[in-house]
Amino acid sequence: MNNTLDERDVKILFAIADRETDNTEVIHEETGIPKSTVHYRLQNLKEAGIITNDLYELDLDEVGLGLTVISEVWAEFDEGYHERVGEQLADIEGINQVYFTMGDTDFILIGRLTSRDMVERLVEDYESIDEINRTSSKFVISTIKTSEGIGTLRDYDRASFLEAHGLADETE
Repeated sequence: MNNTLDERDVKILFAIADRETDNTEVIHEETGIPKSTVHYRLQNLKEAGIITNDLYELDLDEVGLGLTVISEVWAEFDEGYHERVGEQLADIEGINQVYFTMGDTDFILIGRLTSRDMVERLVEDYESIDEINRTSSKFVISTIKTSEGIGTLRDYDRASFLEAHGLADETE
């Protein structure tokens, strides 16, 4: 966690996640922090790179990216292969997340795709990377839970989050 965050910053971030807006009036109502302070702190959070965008989230199903594929990839071990292969995997159209992992699997990939034809192209793209030995892909039937960006904070209790980072909750 960034050491420049304090309890007020965490309150603001959780308010953004809970209310799904960075509107200073809404955050003030949620937190009790004065609007001018909220505005100032939001600017600081953006300048520090903690808030990276204006939170324009999409309904991926509505924009035609309703097919989620999760792939496991096994690659040929070699010095620096994780960066080289990882970059090639990240460049494949439709791949949104690439994780280099420990254990039996080298990479986990998550892609949001438009059609089964795109899945076929995805597999062909995997096969075109020489260092890849094997892949296993799964279609997601239904999403039970997904958290992204600032919304990830909704998966945590604010008090335990603060405690884990050595910060005190001034409201309790």
